[in-house]
Amino acid sequence: MADIIRKIFFKLNRSMVENVTARRHKFHVPIKITVNPNVGATGKLTVRREPLSISGQTEDLSKTGLSFVVSSIRLREYYLVGEDRTLEAELDLPNGRIKMEILGVRYEQVGIHDSAVSFLIGAKILSVTPLEKEVYEEYLRLGNKVKKVGSGFSLEPKS
Repeated sequence: MADIIRKIFFKLNRSMVENVTARRHKFHVPIKITVNPNVGATGKLTVRREPLSISGQTEDLSKTGLSFVVSSIRLREYYLVGEDRTLEAELDLPNGRIKMEILGVRYEQVGIHDSAVSFLIGAKILSVTPLEKEVYEEYLRLGNKVKKVGSGFSLEPKS
């Protein structure tokens, strides 16, 4: 009898958690993260700083957030997580390239025992255009079965 009650409780608890949190999908797609440094002013001189970018790969995607792996936790003096720093993310999905504004909320170092250290960053999606949101959610629904568009893009700088 206790086993039946435990099973019912487990199923009820799992369904409640699934309804409260967004479902994560283990999709690995190329991602480019860009930090737009604030314009610096020193007296009468205003300095415009160039955007800084880093390439990586997503670990999982959901309607409300995503996680990705990059080789560094910061670009120059700008950390990717904390300080309420918004980031621009560009994902190369099979059904189209999309951009979104995200906020890094957590990170952990991965690959400590490998020769290269990487960082897993968890981020919350702040904004995405309605058209790009439609492309993104279609990919979440269909995954790699989605109809491919174009040949993608290279995240590496052109020479």
